[in-house]
Amino acid sequence: MAALASSLIRQRREVKDPQANRQVANKRKPCPKANKSLCQKQILLLISKVRLCGNRGRKLEKRPEPQLKGIVTRLYNRHGFYLQMLPDGTMDGTKDESSSFLQFNLIPVGLRIVAIQSTKTGLYIGMNSDGYLYTSEHFTPECKFKESVFENYYVTYSSILYRQTQSGRAWYIGINRDGQVMKGNRVKKTKGAAHFLPKLIEGAVQYSRKLKKVNLFLKRFVLFNIILSPSFLFSHPFPPPYSGYVQGAVAT
Repeated sequence: MAALASSLIRQRREVKDPQANRQVANKRKPCPKANKSLCQKQILLLISKVRLCGNRGRKLEKRPEPQLKGIVTRLYNRHGFYLQMLPDGTMDGTKDESSSFLQFNLIPVGLRIVAIQSTKTGLYIGMNSDGYLYTSEHFTPECKFKESVFENYYVTYSSILYRQTQSGRAWYIGINRDGQVMKGNRVKKTKGAAHFLPKLIEGAVQYSRKLKKVNLFLKRFVLFNIILSPSFLFSHPFPPPYSGYVQGAVAT
């Protein structure tokens, strides 16, 4: 009887206030949209974790560095030798003009500053703190040389970084009378070991993207001396080995 009475009372309450029961029922119903957005969030989180885990083992691909290019020449020493770089990186002087290891890129990297790179091996010439010449696969500050025109119209190449601590005398690239490369601190700019004559190879001028006017490189060190001391230069004619080189440089 008690159960029957309670059921009747419940039915009467539902008839009197049906909206309250509906609100309670609506509150208890799960929201399908909320569940759907939660699933989507979980899926996105899982995908992001998979991507992060997959990128851990990958190595970033490095783009190859653009190769610097300049003017292709042969460096002829006053002692009668051509500077050459062999495939193993050793350097010496040779009198064989037909050798395929004589060509070098003279790359301007600053005002009267050049880098010397072998066209055959791709190695750069550098000078360490002890004055020894070496070859490097990469361009470093030790590979920078100052290019200067001497009084006899030959060119000297001195290290930018190193020189004598007390006197301040520069260290030069040099070849002795036996065709051997010398230490930079033993080469004097007044001696023939330090005097080179760059011989331009016809049709071998290469242009880089950053240095579009590299053809003015040869004109620079010739015209600078003409402007600074015209009386001295015009009173001293060009020597035979250098006359053709200067005419070709100015005519280009």
